[in-house]
Amino acid sequence: MKKKLLLVDDDLTLSHLLAQYLRETGFLVIEVDNGQAGLRAAYNEKPDLVLLDIMLPGMDGWDVCNRLRELTDVPIIMLTAKATEEDKLHGFSLGVDDYVTKPFSFAELTARIQAVLGRAEPDGREADYLAFGEIVLDLKKYEASLAGQSLPLTPTEFRLLEALVRKQGKVASEAELIRDVWGGQTGDSALVRRYVSLLRKKIESEPSSPRHLLTVRGFGYRLVLD
Repeated sequence: MKKKLLLVDDDLTLSHLLAQYLRETGFLVIEVDNGQAGLRAAYNEKPDLVLLDIMLPGMDGWDVCNRLRELTDVPIIMLTAKATEEDKLHGFSLGVDDYVTKPFSFAELTARIQAVLGRAEPDGREADYLAFGEIVLDLKKYEASLAGQSLPLTPTEFRLLEALVRKQGKVASEAELIRDVWGGQTGDSALVRRYVSLLRKKIESEPSSPRHLLTVRGFGYRLVLD
């Protein structure tokens, strides 16, 4: 059965193009252009996921999110040009499931939708996608992207990135990475460090001064994404 998405955005050009893309991808899409209409559609249509812009006329996205959370636990992805850490933390404090900054690629947003829907599956089936910040992993095709740009990873690099993404910003110890990436078949910390170094060359603009894949001395490694 097709998943039903509710798209709440007053940018009609973007909304129509995005809705068309999502329908071609296999979703049912309901489009509305203001917060009040979004609340009515959420109540009447029972969508599987809401795509919610922040800058809406009248009732803004924050207010809509608050009202939605009073009514339902439907997954919510915020769509916004506001990219400050304060805004993102505010969104997550309201129960937002993901936060996508405009401009974004439709393919990346679709992957994020799949990832959020996968986490919301009641039967515990493994999601096809994983996402953290601007990193999106396609677990079926073993493909990775950062900010919409494809990452040319080897299989081991992909497994390492997957293990770190699954931690969602928490520290992954070397022992955990050895277990998850190499199946516990090696106890060589030098091998972990080597592949961390190789992965940094794929995801960092300056691998010698990493901003995203950080070493936590005495503990392990973690991803930090804006």
